[in-house]
Amino acid sequence: MGVVNRSAEPPGAETVAAVVTETAELLEIMFERAREASPRPLSTSQVRAVVALDHHDGLNLRALAELLGSTPPLVSRLCDRLEAVGFVDRLPGTHSRRELTLRLSDRGRAYLRDLRARRRESLESVLEKLSPEAKAALAAGLREFREAAAEF
Repeated sequence: MGVVNRSAEPPGAETVAAVVTETAELLEIMFERAREASPRPLSTSQVRAVVALDHHDGLNLRALAELLGSTPPLVSRLCDRLEAVGFVDRLPGTHSRRELTLRLSDRGRAYLRDLRARRRESLESVLEKLSPEAKAALAAGLREFREAAAEF
């Protein structure tokens, strides 16, 4: 990693942002490797859709498109592919027969559990190299970061 502050003065937001950016890029590479190791790898967009449906069960197409920052036609094609591999179920909507509700299937949930387990294993192999103090500081810092980001 390129940005290290060895002084007693706490690093500024710009320095920390640079370290977080570098770390996020490394995590993306690690997570991409875990995704590609799957017996049935999904595209990054498909994984994002599966994760979104895991967090927000029973979305309609428009709501999923908004969460993914995409358009309903693109997300519809993405869901066609996820449905074809058995990861997503399309069910009649509760408010309108024209509206469909998207749900993660049992097979989709199993895929996500497996993907998350591979990602955790990859992270644990790196975290094992850290001292107990570094692990504690990282966990505390990430908790605080997550809380601050939740307000974003």
